[in-house]
Amino acid sequence: MTSLAPLSQLITRFQQQTPVRASSLIITLYGDAIEPHGGTVWLGSLIQLLEPIGINERLIRTSIFRLTKEGWLTAEKVGRRSYYSLTGTGRRRFEKAFKRVYSSALPAWDGSWTLALLTQLPQDKRKQVREELEWQGFGAISPVVLACPRCERVDVTATLQDLEVLEDTILFDTSAQDVLASKALRMQVRESWNIEELAAHYSEFIQLFRPLWQVLREQDNLQPADCFLARTLLIHEYRKLLLRDPQLPDELLPGDWEGRAARQLCRNIYRLIHAKAEEWLNRSLETADGPLPEVGESYYRRFGGLN
Repeated sequence: MTSLAPLSQLITRFQQQTPVRASSLIITLYGDAIEPHGGTVWLGSLIQLLEPIGINERLIRTSIFRLTKEGWLTAEKVGRRSYYSLTGTGRRRFEKAFKRVYSSALPAWDGSWTLALLTQLPQDKRKQVREELEWQGFGAISPVVLACPRCERVDVTATLQDLEVLEDTILFDTSAQDVLASKALRMQVRESWNIEELAAHYSEFIQLFRPLWQVLREQDNLQPADCFLARTLLIHEYRKLLLRDPQLPDELLPGDWEGRAARQLCRNIYRLIHAKAEEWLNRSLETADGPLPEVGESYYRRFGGLN
């Protein structure tokens, strides 16, 4: 167990979740740490790596089985050992989700919007489409009109195609606006995207990880195992937050938006501990060929650049 009190508290908090979200944490680990090293590891080394977080072998095996069944992971047998890697579908899901985690900054917004009209959809499909598009940053202007100030049109089209509603959904793109955010528009944003609730979650993240940041900065010799545990829990909690965050432009957000401070804190901690965490990963994880491959150049572009 770690000697850092704030880290110990974060581990205890994770263990006290009911139920323990082992599958979600494993996806975080693959996205943050395993995929940059080639994406494949021996199950036994994965079990040993996660044991200090309080996930026992039985729960890891159950979670790996579930993730394989759901199409996230695929297994390869070499002798008596099993090696797991992300599937092609799992990798695409990971890239879509984690791209937002490590991006240095959002592109400037020109005031244009994408609107989705659900008026021609059957009633039973509207709820499903709304939920899927809300994950991509859309907010409900009315029960049948969704709006997004910054979206990937290709992703939206692919989502509607997967749901078999592309021909029944009407998409509009508005032109750029000179006045990006009027008083009425900001009030509409607060209603459609539930900004207050998201701000509260960001505030909780800051309260959880600021004590860890303060302790880590004071350490003369950071321990690789502690850095791995801290990095994994940091990205796990931040990733869950970003799944809720529509990534609205600054012009539509309050001046004291907690999301900015949370991102700065996450970036600062990650930059401080990532190298030591890599040491622990290289010691702990095995592939069928032995040690982990070196990370690629894209890894060092995370959060605007890692040393």
